[in-house]
Amino acid sequence: MSEEKKEEKKEAKSGVSRRTFIGGTVAGLAVGAAAAYGASQLMAPSKPTVAPPTEEGAAYGKTITLKVNGTSLPVFVQSNWTLLYTLREQLKLTGTKLSCDYGDCGACTVIINGKSALACMTLAIENEGNDILTIEGLSPGGKLHPIQQAFIDNHAYSCGYCIPGMIMSAKALLDKNPSPSEDDVRAGISGNLCRCTGYVGPIRAIMKVGK
Repeated sequence: MSEEKKEEKKEAKSGVSRRTFIGGTVAGLAVGAAAAYGASQLMAPSKPTVAPPTEEGAAYGKTITLKVNGTSLPVFVQSNWTLLYTLREQLKLTGTKLSCDYGDCGACTVIINGKSALACMTLAIENEGNDILTIEGLSPGGKLHPIQQAFIDNHAYSCGYCIPGMIMSAKALLDKNPSPSEDDVRAGISGNLCRCTGYVGPIRAIMKVGK
């Protein structure tokens, strides 16, 4: 009997062959690599991008200071970057949602100087010095804003994707009109499209906060 046959016979008795051992090792490395990649995707940078990514990029933008949720943040922006892109990709404030990206759905609504605004339709470079409030700014320290709590209590959401923008529209409305009528509420969120709730829950929630 050849040496190779003798070795295979020993492996068969032990229940482990070179083929199964190598296959298991490769599979384990693949799973480990996938897990490491997934973890890396969950780790967002803790600081905004201040310096331009390339010399070429520097020619089309500059570092500005944006006041977001009460904090002044230096951030490099190119001249054509929208506020939506800058909030999500540079400042990692992903509560402001990217949906239609052309001003039709309201998912990216923020409040600028006390008025609701579509972040996808305003340039970041034009907002230096403005007071910008995003959905993250409504719950500092993790304590929910009364509007957020009312949306939960009144089941005013389904998939939830449009809800941050709708809540920001509601806040802008209630800051201006603390006791709105139902018609006022409907007008206030008319720019926010929702495919799930039928608007009954959100209207009820906003009305209860008003009361």
